[in-house]
Amino acid sequence: MLDHIYYNALNILFDGSITTIEKRCQKYNTYQQAWEAQNNKTIDPEKEYQKLQDLGVKLILEKDKEYPKQLKEIPHPPKGLYLKGNINLLTQTKSIPLAIVGSRNMSEYGKQVCEKIIKDLSLYNFIIISGLAYGIDTCAHQQSLANNLKTIAVLGSGLERIYPNPNRPLAEKIIQNGGLLISEFPINSPPLTFHFLQRNRIMSGLTKGVLIIEAQERSGSLNIARLALEQNREVFAVPNPIFGKNSTGINKLIQSGAKLTQEVKDILEEFNINPPNI
Repeated sequence: MLDHIYYNALNILFDGSITTIEKRCQKYNTYQQAWEAQNNKTIDPEKEYQKLQDLGVKLILEKDKEYPKQLKEIPHPPKGLYLKGNINLLTQTKSIPLAIVGSRNMSEYGKQVCEKIIKDLSLYNFIIISGLAYGIDTCAHQQSLANNLKTIAVLGSGLERIYPNPNRPLAEKIIQNGGLLISEFPINSPPLTFHFLQRNRIMSGLTKGVLIIEAQERSGSLNIARLALEQNREVFAVPNPIFGKNSTGINKLIQSGAKLTQEVKDILEEFNINPPNI
């Protein structure tokens, strides 16, 4: 028998059988035409509901108690969230959610910084949030798992269209180790460019701070930093060697007022945590 709570949720999210994604994307007018050209089909709530049941995916709406309060604070909060894994991470209060992002073309320097910072953060109650992309995102998730930190991946695609595909095993490990996958897009949604711009507001919105490790002058990481500032989140930035290809954006971010971060202590003091000697 169809669970009417979830069926009604799907009807609300999709306005019966018509997707509301297009409506919710109107604020991203630059990308509207691309969406319409790529995908102009409707979604059957009953079939969608059955898929969710089969895949162990839960859908929550803004009115639901599981919906994270911090997302309600941001402009244009997602109307609904698809979740797979440890949903309790969204409502816990003991750990500090921190996003760690950076260049997809991670350098050896960036890798070493990511490994060091997450290892040191593991001494404290942090949840690491990132986007499952190549580079720093992948490193952040992997090092969280290696250091027994819970991690959340916010996707720019549906939960059945893990992107990039080689990170599908990593997504499974996140779930198996008590982490969580999140998307605001229907489970078979493709990884369209503007999906990632949309998901960035969720990544920063879920956190109390965002750490940028590497970023070129035009990058998604700087977009997340801007959103974090608009959402009144802390922004941390690791200085990069001036000759590195990933240095221009990150160093300008520091010049613009992001907190220069050389060690975990720089992060902890913003959250009034007194660290022992690391």
